Amino acid sequence: MIKLKIAVLMGGTSSERDVSLASGIRITEALREAGHEVTAVDTVAGALSPADERKLLSGGVVKTAPPDTKALVRMNAAMQGTLKALPNADVLFLALHGGQGEDGTLQALLDLTGVPYTGSGHMASALAMDKDLSKKLFRAAGVPTADWLMAPATVEEVRSALGFPVIVKPSKQGSTVGLNIVKTPDQLQSAIDEAFEHDDEVMIEQFIPGRELTVGILGDEALPVGEIIPKHEIYDYECKYTAGMAVEEFPANLSEAETKTIQALALKAFRALKLGGCARVDFRMSPEGTFYCLEANTLPGMTQTSLIPQAAAAAGISFPELCDRIAKLALGKRGGD
Repeated sequence: MIKLKIAVLMGGTSSERDVSLASGIRITEALREAGHEVTAVDTVAGALSPADERKLLSGGVVKTAPPDTKALVRMNAAMQGTLKALPNADVLFLALHGGQGEDGTLQALLDLTGVPYTGSGHMASALAMDKDLSKKLFRAAGVPTADWLMAPATVEEVRSALGFPVIVKPSKQGSTVGLNIVKTPDQLQSAIDEAFEHDDEVMIEQFIPGRELTVGILGDEALPVGEIIPKHEIYDYECKYTAGMAVEEFPANLSEAETKTIQALALKAFRALKLGGCARVDFRMSPEGTFYCLEANTLPGMTQTSLIPQAAAAAGISFPELCDRIAKLALGKRGGD
């Protein structure tokens, strides 16, 4: 067994900060269980003390709503210079979600250090975070995706191009932060305004009714397909991170042919964006049986309710083994590969 010095980077200042902390502390414990020497680092506050770790492990980090936007702005101001004090490590395990931790900004900075890090390189991370660009690349690769417009758009334009209902969401966010289903024209502008609170670009996407499916990718392997049945109308922030708010089935109840088709599409999407390491590709399956790719997540959640750990478990991969494999996939990575 290879014993590595690993720094787990978590927290950050995006709307997904709480989710990142919950992911990061679980990863830290799992990597230690796998035999590695691990330092947990909040990119806002620096290396975590044992007391800090115990507090995070006690639970309750992720609330039913994301953190306050103004509080995150204050944290971002306080973060300046923290990364200069990164501990010496063989691998940086990125447990950040959203914002500069997932959009390629941090990845570009880490490329300059020459230290391998988990997940995708800076260009692939930026492409996956930008839903407009990623959907264009999906289509070019032959991966079906729902029609969309970018705001601003009038009610008439939306009705003509997409019809109602539509999904309105920030173009570069995750965890359904700022996302709404717009069923009637009078709801459109308020949903756009809310999405703009979280991002400077907003997507208006055709709503695809049907089943919510997800495919994890580990290296070049598609993991068992999962189906999500949320208690709410959509798989929103509360359903994702509150135990009991969604039923998640691994493997999904699909035919062998359907399973092979969606896994092949997930790998196509993964390769179209030039992703690496571990990622998750989300789909809707229409009542007619067509798979529509929604988005790719380059640093998917690793909390107790997250989907990648469940997919791995369905493949017979324990959580410590999953984290160990993700860390080792990063070895030898240089220059944004």
